[in-house]
Amino acid sequence: MKKIGFSGTLDPITNGHMWVIGEARTMADEVVVLVSHNPFKKPRFSDEERKAIVEQSLAARGWTDVSVMIVRGDYTARAARRHGIDYLIRGLRNTADFDYENLIQQANQDVLQGAKTLFVMPPRDLGSVSSSFVRGLIGPVGWHAHVKKFVPAPAYRALILDWLERDWQSLWRDTDSATKAAHWFSHLTGEAAYGAPARHYHGLDHLVHGLSEIAVWGANSGASADDIDTLKKAFWFHDAVYEPAPSGCSNEEASAQLWLDAGLDARPDDVAALIRATDHLQAGRIAHPLREVMLGADLAILGQPDGVYDDYARAIRMEYAQADDRLYAERRARVLRHFDALAAGGALYADPYFGALYNDAAHTNMAREIASLAG
Repeated sequence: MKKIGFSGTLDPITNGHMWVIGEARTMADEVVVLVSHNPFKKPRFSDEERKAIVEQSLAARGWTDVSVMIVRGDYTARAARRHGIDYLIRGLRNTADFDYENLIQQANQDVLQGAKTLFVMPPRDLGSVSSSFVRGLIGPVGWHAHVKKFVPAPAYRALILDWLERDWQSLWRDTDSATKAAHWFSHLTGEAAYGAPARHYHGLDHLVHGLSEIAVWGANSGASADDIDTLKKAFWFHDAVYEPAPSGCSNEEASAQLWLDAGLDARPDDVAALIRATDHLQAGRIAHPLREVMLGADLAILGQPDGVYDDYARAIRMEYAQADDRLYAERRARVLRHFDALAAGGALYADPYFGALYNDAAHTNMAREIASLAG
């Protein structure tokens, strides 16, 4: 079979889509992915962005025999036939898919005289995965960890950056700040800050998690929009400077200075105080009414489900890869024992919202990691 096409809106491409493309590669000499433009849909990503995400996902797997094109203003099956594609391939996840796809393939052949359709059935673990399913996961605390399971890495990164950009832009309402903010968004999400490859934990995922925690805290506490924005601005910058072994001033102080130098806010000292509060050795000396909420969002990772916590612990170890196992275990255990003693007394989270949610789970997680380090 010479050429097979795979079509879809692909907003974004998922691991299920990638599986179908992989199946097509076993049947054909050439595979073409047709990114559909549908004026009646409002996709999260533009046509060109979706095409780029698909191309990056294919390149990550080394699939050089797959090309990508955008179909605008034509039926996909007819466009496929015009480009020398005799067969389209579709995945069938359930009987509802079969009924729908059967109608489409009949229309493609009988009405449009377009390409014929081949059907394949994905494995069980991909049976419920679709673009709409992935988009439906976005929003609640921890959404990024769930989404990561269902999309290729380039699609995941695109979703994370899109979500972060929307969150960032919501913080800047006047024109002057918005102009400066565009520069700082690129800086903060780039390799000079959270987007650095060596940021295995203190990276974009940590940023998404903390910002989500703050948003959900705000929704449940009835906090003012100004308080939520102040917390988010501080969280955006609190790990902007991060070195596993900082020289000179602390990472938190350097991050606070970066915020002050940015000139993004008319009351910068308010946000700077919250950034400094995340230096847990001196947090008690920082007086701010939102301090405990800021610390709760920063330490929320300690109270996550055990699988998420274990991923966090592994990522922290990778950030300190230069330390040998004995030294790392000794210093990591010292930090954990400090926080675990607070959790054991029900005092790890001074904010009642975070305490009720995470204190007990954090105690269990840290005790387990301490035992592992001792072993």
